[in-house]
Amino acid sequence: MKKPITMVIGGLGVRGYEVYASYAYRHPQNVTVVAVADPDPEKRAAAKERFHLPDSACYPDMETLLQQPRLADVAVIATQDRQHIAHALPALEKGYHLLLEKPISPDVQECIALRDAAHRCGRVVAVAHVLRYTEIFSAVKQLLQQGAIGQLIHMDLIENVAYWHFAHSYVRGNWRRAEETSPMILAKSCHDMDILRWLADAPCESLSSVGGLSVFTGKNAPTGAADRCLHCVIERSCPYSARRIYLENEKTGVLHGNTDWPCSVLDDHPTEQSITRALAEGPYGRCVYACDNDVADHQCVSMAFENGVCATFTVTAFTAECCRSLRAMGSLGELEIDMLNNRIMVRRFGEAEEVLNLEKIRDKFAGHGGGDDLMMDAFVGMLADGGTAPKTSIDVSVDSHIMAMAAEHSRLCGGQNVLLRDFAAQNTAGGCV
Repeated sequence: MKKPITMVIGGLGVRGYEVYASYAYRHPQNVTVVAVADPDPEKRAAAKERFHLPDSACYPDMETLLQQPRLADVAVIATQDRQHIAHALPALEKGYHLLLEKPISPDVQECIALRDAAHRCGRVVAVAHVLRYTEIFSAVKQLLQQGAIGQLIHMDLIENVAYWHFAHSYVRGNWRRAEETSPMILAKSCHDMDILRWLADAPCESLSSVGGLSVFTGKNAPTGAADRCLHCVIERSCPYSARRIYLENEKTGVLHGNTDWPCSVLDDHPTEQSITRALAEGPYGRCVYACDNDVADHQCVSMAFENGVCATFTVTAFTAECCRSLRAMGSLGELEIDMLNNRIMVRRFGEAEEVLNLEKIRDKFAGHGGGDDLMMDAFVGMLADGGTAPKTSIDVSVDSHIMAMAAEHSRLCGGQNVLLRDFAAQNTAGGCV
């Protein structure tokens, strides 16, 4: 690796601090963080200490940082969903390459504006579609390119969000309301739209979608349920109990030593006492049937791609495990992934099943099956070597966002079939057409 690339980070939340800043801290030979921006003084102080930054390099917001002359090679935009474009466009004009958290924007025309600005400014814009970089999806792509199952005909992808993850992020958490952030299909599943677009190797031509908010509403509250879990007489029997998720759950609870995400969202330094206090006072202690959420808790999408490949996609809150499932069906066989065990089963017609065991996944939930670090390795290495073509190009990333927004439009319009080209051109944002 040549000399480290330099980076500024806007937004020190879970993604900004625990992924991008963490990577830079662990790989100083690859990345040097020279400035950060976040409205939380404690988060700025933590970054200042971690990277030995002067006070002058720690900004209260990304707008102030972007008023300065260009400070680094790359700007990481990890602010809130609806701030992304307001920060990304000025950063491009300043001459920064961008590593942009998904989603780009919940507005079609803003996505297109960013794509056009990237080309006009001659800068690299990589959206954090990390699934492409995982070993398992990279291997699937290679198998399809090699014709391991013949001509690809159909894909069936399921995003198993997990009951506790959905309750954390989309009922109690920051992404619970579409008008404040993004529709769930965009905020959570533009990853999946991107994967299907990538594996199909062609743009999506048309789609339709159904789904809705079926469970996490007041009318479904069990008899005797309180507004907060800590004061609820039926909490011990509720799988969505905040006490159980953040304190007692073996995978996610702080009492089992889990101090990273999701507990780190409730408190920067999670302990039993700080989490209990957060559940008593903050939004994450609310009953899942007494929140102000409005995003869908399950959704299905049917897609047709321009090369004849078809696909179905399901995203659902109602699963025990947090992972993705994929079956790809071809003219000569099928393949299926087991993401929990990082393996692929290839079944060529008339032959014995072949099981490909990949390297064991080294991270937990928030690392996307190893994709976060692999994405950073690829992005940083590409820029250090003078490259201009990230594995996740802005053009294809915009395609995936338009797919997600078209799917939400279809869902709101009762499953209406949507032609992607017309949807993008019309910038449909409201009523059914």
